[in-house]
Amino acid sequence: MYKTIRYEKQENIGIITIDRPEALNALNSTVILELIDVIGQVEQDGELRALIITGEGRSFVAGADIGEQSTMDVAAGRKWGQRGSALMRRIEKLEIPTIAAVNGFALGGGCELAMSCDIILAAGPNAEGKGGAKFGQPEVGLGITPGFSGTQRLPRRVGVAKAKELIFSGKQIGAEEAKRIGLVNEVYAAEELLNKAVEMAKSFTANAPIAVKYSKACIDRGMQMDIDNGIALENELFAMCFATEDQKEGMGAFLEKRKEKHFQNK
Repeated sequence: MYKTIRYEKQENIGIITIDRPEALNALNSTVILELIDVIGQVEQDGELRALIITGEGRSFVAGADIGEQSTMDVAAGRKWGQRGSALMRRIEKLEIPTIAAVNGFALGGGCELAMSCDIILAAGPNAEGKGGAKFGQPEVGLGITPGFSGTQRLPRRVGVAKAKELIFSGKQIGAEEAKRIGLVNEVYAAEELLNKAVEMAKSFTANAPIAVKYSKACIDRGMQMDIDNGIALENELFAMCFATEDQKEGMGAFLEKRKEKHFQNK
């Protein structure tokens, strides 16, 4: 169905793989359009409980396609940036948890794609110290700024000063440094990365889906508010949980000392 991505489901977990290894999975118009299409499917899939995004080969996404961008004028550049940013925002606003399993280069648009996910897991280097995930926003070396919202998400992830250092220098950092500064949650051996992402996704999907969805909403929306409005939002969504069957099942299992729970997403 798709030329540059693959999409599969493992039970209630979706897995998107950027599959353009001959170009290190660089984002061109085709990749962007196919991602827009598959995210539309994800948004409409009521059975899905988590989503993983990864890359084929030795790259997650090495950036946006420079050949395609090199001939753009101001109007085309604006449209390109708006389209990519809108895609990243749709991923960020998904109600289900999202995990970026960064298997290699995550530069420019690749770093921005990873940051649109809730969790970033990264591949560490091999025994010889080679390979592994590499993160960076190198756009200034090409005469442009980050275009898919990197100037907005990176400081929210790692702080303003560190984001400025990374963006102004355009330097790349490895998985361990990315974890140290708070960009990455965990680092795993490359051969374990996807399995670890699925394992983490299952730890999310084992819980009440509505409670997970509401918790994500509280965090994401609350971070854009002052703390009093954020607390008020949490209070309201906490209260709404008591109208769900899943609350009755979860608390019932606890009181009955029952390990097995049957959440129904209602």
